[in-house]
Amino acid sequence: MSATTTQLFQVSTLYGAATLVAALEGGQFGPREDVRRVLLVSHNAAVPETAVRLPEMRGWDRLAARFDDVVDWNAAIRPHHPSSWSPAANDAEIWQRLFRHSWRLGDGPVELAVESVQVSPARALATIFAESTVDVYADGLMSYGPTRNPLPGPLARRIRRLLHPDLVPGLRPLLLSEYGVPAELVPTGVLKKVIAETGGPEPGAGPGSAAADPAAPGAPTAVLLGQYLAALDILTPAEEEALHERMLRGAAAAGHRSVLFKPHPTAPARYSRALEKAAAEAGVRLTVTDTPMLAEELFRGGGLRLVVGCFSTAMFTAAVCYGIPVARVGTELLLERIAPYENSNRVPLTITDRLIPEIGEFAAGAPEPPGARPDTWDVDGLTPLIRTVGFCMRPEAYPWLRAESAAWLEARLGEDTGRYFKRRRLTALGLPGRTEHSWPGRQLRRVARVARAARGARPARGRRPRP
Repeated sequence: MSATTTQLFQVSTLYGAATLVAALEGGQFGPREDVRRVLLVSHNAAVPETAVRLPEMRGWDRLAARFDDVVDWNAAIRPHHPSSWSPAANDAEIWQRLFRHSWRLGDGPVELAVESVQVSPARALATIFAESTVDVYADGLMSYGPTRNPLPGPLARRIRRLLHPDLVPGLRPLLLSEYGVPAELVPTGVLKKVIAETGGPEPGAGPGSAAADPAAPGAPTAVLLGQYLAALDILTPAEEEALHERMLRGAAAAGHRSVLFKPHPTAPARYSRALEKAAAEAGVRLTVTDTPMLAEELFRGGGLRLVVGCFSTAMFTAAVCYGIPVARVGTELLLERIAPYENSNRVPLTITDRLIPEIGEFAAGAPEPPGARPDTWDVDGLTPLIRTVGFCMRPEAYPWLRAESAAWLEARLGEDTGRYFKRRRLTALGLPGRTEHSWPGRQLRRVARVARAARGARPARGRRPRP
């Protein structure tokens, strides 16, 4: 059998696939010759059978064409769910032999490129191909936050690098940094080129495309991004409908008479109907797109003047890749709601809340508020905030950040930092801003344990990424 090296790429979102293809196009996975590239598709929705599948989304075929083969992970492990299944350690070798045969991997080395290595399906693949090197790619803002769960030492030592888009220029990822994993940028220009390819012809080139073409007469000048936060149990459906209405009314107050709403693919249809009523009341022409595609496709053409969302990654792609002003809605409420404190959405929310102006700051005929574009983002001020939030989320993983975090908090007592830090969390960690009372023994022991770790901890020595 062939000893050709196989590169196995695991993907669950269209944006993730675009990120991987951009890394391939940028030469970050080496030359194409003598390497077999297999795309492993997982559908991680709670009920995968009811969700839009990646092959059904516009542009998928263009991305998948970069690979030698495409494999359905859900079908391979059925009836197990990809987010919850991982093989028993004793069975890993059997599963590897099965997949090598059914996926025609041969006997050669397998290199893994996975997302969210802390959880399955990435964790399952790393267990099955236990001798494989691992590259991790992050397609969103979570790369700037802490590693969600601790990794076993043998797995952590196999991770060569973290690939991520430059969504917040100047901000370095915290993800996997405790293991000394180096971060590597996916070139923004290449990512933009790949996103453009997923849409085929330029907007406006075919029938029915005017709604997505900002340059067309009467086309939308603002895009509203839905995220379906009710599915995460952060908001109720009624609260999320109200959030969308705030987006629309804010865009109208900023002078936009035609807007486009892109609902989350799994959001209920009633969200669109409620927004249509609000649009009629505000005198705004509303277009709702139900085409399964990348939100970034809507940003091409150069005519959009505003993108409004909560903490969607697409807001940052709009600003950084396409230069479109961005506005946020609802981040303060969500920062209050998300639980537990170490919820991975906390860092994307914090970044959005800190950098991007609220939609109410936009007014018709008025200058753009600071933060609407990346060249006005205060990344130097954001960096210590994110490191402090990251420490508070997972103090055991980043004990060397304790002194820095304490000093940053001490210098800002009395400022409006309460939206980012829960007083109970600061109290449990013995940090400035804590509640002054007699601590229970359990909290005292935790503070002492973290302090001891901080005195002796150092980040693991990084390994050089493969050229």
